[in-house]
Amino acid sequence: MKTARSVPVLMYHHVSPSPGLVTVSPENFAAQMRGLAAAGYRTLGADGFAAFLAGAPVPDKSVLLTFDDGWLDNWVYAQPVLERHGFSAVMFIVSAWVGDGPCRPQAGEPGAARPATPGHNACKASIAEGNADAVVVRWSEIAAMRAAGSFEFHSHTHAHVRWDQATADAGEKRRRLAEDLAAARATLADRLGAAGDHLCWPQGYFDDDYMAVAAAAGFRHLYTVLPGANRPGDPPARIRRVVVKDKGAGWLLSRLWLYRQPRLADWYAARRQS
Repeated sequence: MKTARSVPVLMYHHVSPSPGLVTVSPENFAAQMRGLAAAGYRTLGADGFAAFLAGAPVPDKSVLLTFDDGWLDNWVYAQPVLERHGFSAVMFIVSAWVGDGPCRPQAGEPGAARPATPGHNACKASIAEGNADAVVVRWSEIAAMRAAGSFEFHSHTHAHVRWDQATADAGEKRRRLAEDLAAARATLADRLGAAGDHLCWPQGYFDDDYMAVAAAAGFRHLYTVLPGANRPGDPPARIRRVVVKDKGAGWLLSRLWLYRQPRLADWYAARRQS
């Protein structure tokens, strides 16, 4: 078996027909997943990816799919496609946003009107108005996705607040972040039966305080928005990801080839950040 030298971690947010920021159309997402399947890619779960970082071999053409925030459109449009291909993904949820209620209809479900899936700015406005349920997955939908094996769920914090911006006092920043992460772990443990050690930073921001507080809270695998390669032995507190664009399979496969080559991936990432 040819083994992977680097595992790309793809970062999605929305999969929706409403165009806009951090959104991939359902058509392009379906094409991307068809392309992955046709090219022989296999998806890893969080544990498999963690084992790879710790030195365990995984097959070449392994990839980790991640979705930030827990948007309703991930359930409506992305989940059926992942299940059709036998792919799995990680969804980082903001636990304070998730509510109760029955599962809503999905794309392709006969005889049912799909719920509205607005663009990113409209989703943020809905949350700010106290109506997160209109745009965020429910616990029932999370349970259905877990049962299908298409998604596993980890923390994107409890409140999705940048505590470095919410207070100028360093001690209060650390305290508020610690309370937030404790609430996130408690909610996931209560609702899902366990809370893993994978955490995705809101807006990709972290500093030394953030990392120390996360480690004290039991989070070891920390996901950033920094581009680059993920190799065996790389620090799990600085997991790098590839932002997925609203383009077809050809674009995605070319990016995956690049990010599977560690030196080339690091050169390309440095070039982008310069």
